Formats: sequence, structure tokens, C-alpha cells
Amino acid sequence: SKTPYVLVDFHAEATSEKVALANFLDGKASAVLGTHTHVATADQRILPGGTGYITDAGMCGPLDSVLGVKKELAIRKFITKRPVKFEVASGLTEVNGVYLELDENGNTIKINRLNYCRK
Repeated sequence: SKTPYVLVDFHAEATSEKVALANFLDGKASAVLGTHTHVATADQRILPGGTGYITDAGMCGPLDSVLGVKKELAIRKFITKRPVKFEVASGLTEVNGVYLELDENGNTIKINRLNYCRK
């Protein structure tokens, strides 16, 4: 039989694209979870048709970094406009995510952001 649970991971840069797709899929998908920017957003909500939505679930990686990369390397790339070999930063690590509760019909009944930091 067909499952009522449909999760969409929309890997995109533009927030407008993510919001538009979520509204298009409202009532058809259990949740639309945006990814790509590495920055957790605080706009989680349940759309009128029961679809859970958040623009970006966030990053899992070093907090004191530029998207997980050593800050000085990312800054050098921006300033010089030259290729730089990226290295993963160290230190405090964060894990971001989304907690969903779905009903038997596949509708989101609860959506919460998750954030955990550890050295």
C-alpha cells in the first residue's frame, strides 16, 4: 500500500523557491525541509494543508567557522578572489535539525527546531 508519509528535502539557495515549493506541495507532502545555506532559520510552521515547513534545517559542523571551514581560509578566498583549499574548522560543534510529529494521515502536527552544541 501507499505510504502517507512524504518528506521533501529541498536543497536550494533562494528562500523564495523554498516557500513557493512548500505552498505548492501543501497537503501533498508531510513536510518540506529546506537545506543548503547551513544557517538554521526560525520560520518553522505548519501550512494550512498540514505540511510542515522550515526554510533551512541548519548545519552539522564547527560553530566557530564559515560554513564549517576555517574562517581565515574563507576570508582569504573572498578577499583575493582566488581558489583556496578549504580545511574543516575545529572547536565547538553544533548539530541542527528538525523534529517532526506526523499523524496517521501524514500531516505534520508538530515541528520544532533542534540545536545541540558540544566540544
